[in-house]
This record gives sequence, C-alpha cells and structure tokens, in this order.
Amino acid sequence: MIRVTVRIPAVLAPLAAGRTEVDVVVPGPDDGAVPLDRVLDALWAVHPGVRDRVLTEQGALRPHVNVFVGPESIRFSGGLATPVTDGAEVSILPAVSGGAR
Repeated sequence: MIRVTVRIPAVLAPLAAGRTEVDVVVPGPDDGAVPLDRVLDALWAVHPGVRDRVLTEQGALRPHVNVFVGPESIRFSGGLATPVTDGAEVSILPAVSGGAR
C-alpha cells in the first residue's frame, strides 16, 4: 500500500468535505511507486467533486491547474504517469497569472 497526502486548495475544499489535506491509500507495492493517476483516482473515490475542477472531460490536466509531486511540477515529470512513492505529498494548486501594470 502507498500512503499519500494530497493538498487541496482552499477554493476546492468545499468539494472535499471542507478539507485542504486528504490522506489516501493506493494499492501498490510497499517499496515501489504508483502513477499519479492512481493516486488521483483514490482521491476522486472519496471526493468525486474535485475531479471536474482538476481534469478535463477527456481526463487531461486542466490548463489553469498545477499539480506537484513533492517539489516537482507534473508538467515536467511525466504528467499523470509521474511516479508517486509511499509518504509523498501531492499538491493541487490553481495557476496564478497576471502581473504588474
């Protein structure tokens, strides 16, 4: 079993029973890794409303959402296939844009 902490932005907390941090357990090798999409599937199983805010209808990461496994953005580490090990932290963050005028 792989145990992972998923951090959810406050704006999505109402869809996760008011929580900004959810611990999920994913069946898998105790000494290996599972792909991120399996971790997210475990999150959707408990809080299905979060899914539509993070993924498109086709199952791709929405452009305005960033997901990190530890300090690494999944956009540069394998996308939804990024390996996640036991004890990892996954963070879902809304993208921030804009700038000075």
